[in-house]
Amino acid sequence: MPLNTSQRAADMTASEWQMRIDLAACYRLVARLGLDDMIYNHISARVPGKPDEFLINPYGLLFEEITASNLVKINLHGEKLDDSPHDVNVAAFVIHGAIHSSRHDAICVLHTHSDCSLAVSTQPDGLLPLSQFAMRFYRRQAFHDYEGVAIDISEQQRLIRDLGDHPVMLMRNHGLLTIGRTPAEAFMLLYYFERAAKIQLQIQAATPNASEHMMPSHETSEKAARQFWEQHGDILINGEREWPSLIRQLARECPDYRQ
Repeated sequence: MPLNTSQRAADMTASEWQMRIDLAACYRLVARLGLDDMIYNHISARVPGKPDEFLINPYGLLFEEITASNLVKINLHGEKLDDSPHDVNVAAFVIHGAIHSSRHDAICVLHTHSDCSLAVSTQPDGLLPLSQFAMRFYRRQAFHDYEGVAIDISEQQRLIRDLGDHPVMLMRNHGLLTIGRTPAEAFMLLYYFERAAKIQLQIQAATPNASEHMMPSHETSEKAARQFWEQHGDILINGEREWPSLIRQLARECPDYRQ
C-alpha cells in the first residue's frame, strides 16, 4: 500500500519534502486562478540533488487535489521511482523530460492550456509589448509549432531546439510553457503572461486596426524587459516577494496541500 504522509516525509530528504510542498502549492495556485484544465495539464519540479528525477502530478487528479505526498516521482524516461498507485500522463514526460534534461536552470517546468495564452499562441508574433505586464517577455518568448498531441518521443528534440534559453514558450494552438528556477518563479511567469495575453486580446477586440495601438518603441520595450530580468531597484521577477503572501493565503484556505 502507498505510504502515508508521515512515512513519506520520513523516507526522503528535507529538501525533497520542501520541494514537494512548493510544487503542490503551485498546483493549487494555478487551480485557484482557473488556469488548469481538469486533469490534463502538468507542472514538474526536479528533485533536489537528483538531476535525472522529477516530481509530477498523478494522472487523474484535479490540480485542487494535489498534495505534497501524492506527487509522483519519475525519471526522464517516464518510469515511476516510487510506489504511487497513479499513472503519469505520457505527454507530461515527453514535454517535461525534454526540458529537464536539456536546461540545468529548469528546476520547475509549468505547462497549461490557459485560454488567453493559447489564443495569443495562434497570432504570428505571439505576445506583443502592449502592456507593462507584457514587457518582461519582450523578445524573450519562444515558439513551437503544433505537431499533434505531445506523445511522440521524437518531438522532444524539437521542443529543446525551439525553447533555447527562453523563459517561456508558446506552443502554437496548444498552450504555454514556463521555466522557473523555483515553482514560485514558474508560477509568476504564468500569472503575468496570462494577464498580458488577456489585455492584448481585449485591446485587439476594442481596436482591431493594429495601427491604432500605442506600441512602445523597441528601445523602450527592451529597457523595460531588462529592468525586469536584471531585477533593477524594487523589481523582482522570481516571485520572491509575491510567493510568501500566496502561501499564507493557501494556509488559510486550503492547508491540506502540505500533507
